[in-house]
Amino acid sequence: MKIRPLSDKIVIKPLDLETKSKGGVILTGTAKEKQDYAVVVAVGPGGRDDNGKLIPMEVKVGDKVMMSKYSGTEVKLDGETYMIIRQSDLLAVVED
Repeated sequence: MKIRPLSDKIVIKPLDLETKSKGGVILTGTAKEKQDYAVVVAVGPGGRDDNGKLIPMEVKVGDKVMMSKYSGTEVKLDGETYMIIRQSDLLAVVED
């Protein structure tokens, strides 16, 4: 199944970065903090300003991003969990 976000929406896949605490304890699903890092898997065409002019998106598919911790809507497609968020909920693009 494919998903195509509309307007200034972005589909992201949360990254599982840490499964251990700093003390070495393995964290279970309920003890893990909600991830704020993700990879962009789909991008909408962009939003519109008050005059109807298209505002292009600043991210592209494959970018690693940092997002607001409790933003967006979680969706499940083909057994995978994704988030749909607005571009304005992104805080930064993470560069290696």
